Amino acid sequence: MRFVDSFLDGVRRLEEIVHQARIEGDVAEIDAKGLKHKELNDLMRFCVERGAKKLILKNVCGQRYIGTRLFFNPGVKVEIIIYGTPGNDLGAFLAGHRIVVYGNAQDGVGNTMDDGEIIVHGRAGDVVAMAMRGGKIFIRDSVGYRTAIHMKEYMDRVPLLVVGGTAQDFLGEYMAGGRVVLLGLNLENGRHRCHYIGTGMHGGVIYLRGKVEKYQLGKEVGVVEMEEEDWKFLEKVVDEFCGYFGREIKMERDEILGGNFMKLIPVTKRPYGKVYSY
Repeated sequence: MRFVDSFLDGVRRLEEIVHQARIEGDVAEIDAKGLKHKELNDLMRFCVERGAKKLILKNVCGQRYIGTRLFFNPGVKVEIIIYGTPGNDLGAFLAGHRIVVYGNAQDGVGNTMDDGEIIVHGRAGDVVAMAMRGGKIFIRDSVGYRTAIHMKEYMDRVPLLVVGGTAQDFLGEYMAGGRVVLLGLNLENGRHRCHYIGTGMHGGVIYLRGKVEKYQLGKEVGVVEMEEEDWKFLEKVVDEFCGYFGREIKMERDEILGGNFMKLIPVTKRPYGKVYSY
């Protein structure tokens, strides 16, 4: 009975807040002011079930899990435009949708993201792209601690994280696959200050634009020479980054690509093999 009562309470609450959504054609505009995270996500799902393919969210302030409950129909891809500051786990488990944030984002952006795009016109918090397994994330400014922890890839599914600024400690911790590009556009003296980069890393690649010293790297990673294929990849990535944020950053494409890039890869596929009994 508790489940039934809770369900009925949710239905009644949705009826009370439905006026905060306005649907015209396949576009829905939602005023998130005063809504709890479940209420906002219920309202988003309500709009999509009624044919909305673009959701414009205004007055967002800390609501969590935005975009996580829209995977019920794999054939429907939704664009979510957010004005404000979304809360933790934005786009967690994202399944092919596109999220654009005009503001900052909090922790856990793209947590276990499967496919799609997340574009943040600001900075993001900790554990961005945690266990990300597909899709793309572009952050205009910097990110926090443990970014890309346990990012992974499988066959042709190679997730991508691009950060315009820098990161805090433990970037790429336990990273098992994917690509991370740290452009360092806001660095003083061109030097990253993060430590323990790539600790436990056993797959994937990290590209750093700027300077880091050997003591800042985890012992599980090594620096290798950039090859032609790496530069082709970076040209494509920077073109896409500038396409999103070109009017908001001070550097042009060629100046970004002309910077000093380092390529980090793991030195072993099984960094902690000796601690196991087999």
